[in-house]
Amino acid sequence: MNRFIPNLPSAFLLSTLLLPLCLPVISHGHPRNNFVRTIGKNFVLNGRPLYVNGFNSYWMMWVASDPTQRHEVTSVFKEAAAHGLNVARTWAFNDGSGYHALQTSPGVYDEQVFQGLDFVIVEAQKHAIRLILSFVNNYKDFGGRAQYVQWGRNETRLNISSEDDFYTSPIVKKYYKNHVNRIVTRNNSLSGIAYKEDPTIFSWELINEPRCETDPSGRTVQNWVQEMAGYVKSLDSNHLVEVGMEGFYGESVPKRKKFNPNGNEIGTDFITTNQLPGIDFATVHSYPDAWLASSDEKAQLLFLKRWMKVHIKDANRVLKKPILFSEFGKSYKDPGYNITQRDRFYKIVYKNIYKAAKSGKAGGGGLLWQLMAQGMKSLADGYEIVLSQSPSSTAALISSQSKRLISLRF
Repeated sequence: MNRFIPNLPSAFLLSTLLLPLCLPVISHGHPRNNFVRTIGKNFVLNGRPLYVNGFNSYWMMWVASDPTQRHEVTSVFKEAAAHGLNVARTWAFNDGSGYHALQTSPGVYDEQVFQGLDFVIVEAQKHAIRLILSFVNNYKDFGGRAQYVQWGRNETRLNISSEDDFYTSPIVKKYYKNHVNRIVTRNNSLSGIAYKEDPTIFSWELINEPRCETDPSGRTVQNWVQEMAGYVKSLDSNHLVEVGMEGFYGESVPKRKKFNPNGNEIGTDFITTNQLPGIDFATVHSYPDAWLASSDEKAQLLFLKRWMKVHIKDANRVLKKPILFSEFGKSYKDPGYNITQRDRFYKIVYKNIYKAAKSGKAGGGGLLWQLMAQGMKSLADGYEIVLSQSPSSTAALISSQSKRLISLRF
C-alpha cells in the first residue's frame, strides 16, 4: 500500500499465549532444511505444508535504525508470536535523502540503518517469525521508483523522462541490481549470517505494488520481472521470490479484467507475470474500502469475496502456485466505521484462505495491514492494529485463524 513518511519517528487468552509453542522454530543448524519451499500449490517447510497467518509492518528497519526505539519492533514481534502469527512483511529499502535513509545515493549506504535491518531479522528469528523483504517501492514514499529515475537523470544525458523508465533504463536497472546485491549478500552484523543464508527470510519481493500506466499491456513490467527475478536467483538459490503485485488482471485473459476494481488497468498482468518460472508464488492485495470508496459496505464485501475467489481459482488451476493475500485491511477512518465492520471484513478474508487451504487448493495464507506497537501514533494510517490494545473480537479472529492454519500442518 502507498504509505507516507511522518515528520517524526515515532494476556489475551491462555490458549493464545501458548500458540508460539506450536510454531516451527527457525533453526540455523542444517540451514538448507529450514528454508521455506514450494511444492505445487503449497508452501512447504521440512516436508510439511506451511500456511501463513501474518502481518505487515513496513516501518521496522526505519524505526530500528534508532537503537532507543528498537523496543517497538520487539514488542510487535512478541505480540504477533503470542497470537500465532508466523510471517511479517517489511521494507528493505529507504532511498534518497529522507530521514533514516538506507541508500542515500546509488551504492552509498548508511551502516546504522543497515544495522536496524540486521536487528529486525534477528528479532524475527527469536520469535519464530519469518520475513518477506521488499527491495523497492512503486511510490515516492521512502524513495521508490521516482528516486531511482532521478538518480539516473543526474548521471546520464539519456532521455529519462518518466518514472516508468525505471523498468527499461539500463542505468536505473543497474542501480536496482546493485541494491539487490547489497541486500542479498549482506552479512548480518549481529548474527554473522549472510542474508542469503538465513532461513528467517521467507522470501524476497521485487517491488511493492508495481505499476506502469504507460504500458497497460503489462509487458514492460513482465520483462522487468523476468530479468530481476533471474538476477535474484543468480545470487541466492535458497529463498523464494515474488513480485509484490496487487492482483490486477491484464490482456492475457481479457474476461478477467471485469474483476479489477472499477475495471481499472495499471500496467500489470496477474496471470502472465506470475507464470514466469523465476516467480515462486503469487500475491494479491485487498482494499475494497479504498478502491471502492463510493460504494457501501455490502458492495465492498461482495467485491472482496469475488476478488479472493477468482484469484484462488486462477492460482489453483492456471498458475498452480501458492497464493498469498499479502496485504488486506479495513480503515477505521472510513465514514461510519465501527469495529464490527472490520471484523466482518477479516472474517471473510480468513474464511476464504482457510477454506482453500483445508481443501488442498492454493490457499497459502494472508498478511494483515498492519501491526504497530503502543505509542506509534505518528505512523498511524487508519489500518493499524495494536494487538495489546485491539478490541478482543479482532484479536480473537487473528488468533483463531492462526490455530486453524496450524492444525492443518499436523
